[in-house]
Amino acid sequence: MSSFAKVEDGIVTQVVSGEQDWIDLQDESDKYVQTSYNTRGGKHYEPNPHSQDFEPEEDSGTPIRKNYAGIGMIYDSVRDAFYAPQPYSSWTLDEDTCIWEAPVAYPDDDKRYTWNEDTTAWVEITE
Repeated sequence: MSSFAKVEDGIVTQVVSGEQDWIDLQDESDKYVQTSYNTRGGKHYEPNPHSQDFEPEEDSGTPIRKNYAGIGMIYDSVRDAFYAPQPYSSWTLDEDTCIWEAPVAYPDDDKRYTWNEDTTAWVEITE
């Protein structure tokens, strides 16, 4: 069984699981684009049941359309990719992963941060 995103005007409005035969029976005006639950950032992953945190591990599978589709995401037919809407005007889309990147890297110190667009900086969450 595969996953398909229903795309209307470039926006994902629904994600369904089904067989290609079912997709082929849908109204011609509906556009369904295959997506893969195991694709993120242009790479294919399988869950690692041996990891304590169940972190996925990259495998040799074929990634499909850069990222798994979700409702409200954009389907860009030129890039043939799914990606989230731009979260902040200062962020840029990484063309290889189709994931938005902040102009400043997220701090690597095990603290929690939130993005402040006015200062274009990460601000520590102290609550």
